[in-house]
Amino acid sequence: MASVTKDDQIIGKNGVFIKKPPRRSDGPPKYRTYEIYQRERVGESTEKIKPGQLISENYRQDPYPTLAVLREHYPCYRDWLSNSYWISEYNDVTSIFCDEANFETRPKSWIYGLDNPGRNLNDELPLLATEETLIDTNAEEIAIVIASALAQKGHGDLATEFAARFAMDLLLKSMDIPDADAGQFASLFWRMQRGTSWNPILRDDGKKAMDELTHYLDPIVAAREKQPGEDLISVMIQLAPSDQPVTVRDIVVTLLERDHETLHGALANLWFLLLTHPEEHQQAISDRRLMKLAYLETLRHSTPVLSAHRYARHEVERFGRLIPEGSQLVCSAAAANRDPKIFNDPERFIVDRKDMCQRESRGQYRADGLAAGIAFGLGKPSIYPAIPEDRPRSRYALTRDTAVTASQVLVSHLDNIQLAKGTTPNLSALTVGEMHTCWKLPVTFSKK
Repeated sequence: MASVTKDDQIIGKNGVFIKKPPRRSDGPPKYRTYEIYQRERVGESTEKIKPGQLISENYRQDPYPTLAVLREHYPCYRDWLSNSYWISEYNDVTSIFCDEANFETRPKSWIYGLDNPGRNLNDELPLLATEETLIDTNAEEIAIVIASALAQKGHGDLATEFAARFAMDLLLKSMDIPDADAGQFASLFWRMQRGTSWNPILRDDGKKAMDELTHYLDPIVAAREKQPGEDLISVMIQLAPSDQPVTVRDIVVTLLERDHETLHGALANLWFLLLTHPEEHQQAISDRRLMKLAYLETLRHSTPVLSAHRYARHEVERFGRLIPEGSQLVCSAAAANRDPKIFNDPERFIVDRKDMCQRESRGQYRADGLAAGIAFGLGKPSIYPAIPEDRPRSRYALTRDTAVTASQVLVSHLDNIQLAKGTTPNLSALTVGEMHTCWKLPVTFSKK
């Protein structure tokens, strides 16, 4: 007698009822209990790396050896210590950056856990247009002031007196902050930005800085409501997204969500790499186009922003794992940008690198649908042309052009720039997870 099938039961030849197993697709069982599904299987041991190495002192100083192990052996590494997934291969990282259907970016204000932090106005076109105008107008002038002051000394620190100062002075000028308040504003802004790291002490201090910055800006905003100027604060005040007037807290959150790390960090890293690679240095300073290529290669070779976090919008099966809803993915730009499957001799700093073609950040999509930009862009590739006709340039393009302009001004004012004798500068982060850059870069030079 043949077996008979009824709905979810099977009646065998012996008359015994057997409950049918749930239908599943081909392949091994799709476990829904993540602790079981993620359990290490034969051949999947992670003995070459332990989670503690990703928050170690060695990682803070030089993350690249650890990231190379991740990329080669565990391209999707389950970090149980920080409850996250580390993604380290170039194509995997860029696939996440352009996949907004499955992964989301959470704002810096979310990290602070504020119930009503305020609105981020950075995507408002009038603000971006004003920012483009102010940066293009003031960047060269600010760089000339800094370079001229350095030229009178014959020595200086390009990390603190050039890179850090230039980035902050440009922001102060764009906001039209009074010169007498420059130190106070810079301190509050820096503390607020540092508070977005995992360090609870920095986070508490960052919250206090946000409140202090709100209190500081109150009278300035009130004055510019009555008499607006041509600065970013005045433009933000005149915006009314969703027919809601802009508050001081909105302005503070807009400042919080700014990318302060790329201009400051990449400018310092650019000159660190140029001064430690004399042949590339001479090549870069010979032409503006080559200085731009040196900047791009800096962001590939030694990006100041090592990684960006993305979060799963829903349960996603990717990279051989079942990633639960809400999971944090650490997309390592530092690892991706040194992927040997993408870049030849990736550990070398090469100004006119040939395999950088069409890999500039946010430079559209490739034919296979993945992001064309190199991973340091840390955002969705732009749908707009590199030089749009009917809208301002992207902030990435503004930052790139500004860094190149500042470097060209430095070269035009200072001659024979070289490291001060007896110094060995290096790249590091103040704490794990913060900007990875050169904090001290003492140099000597002669005035042109």
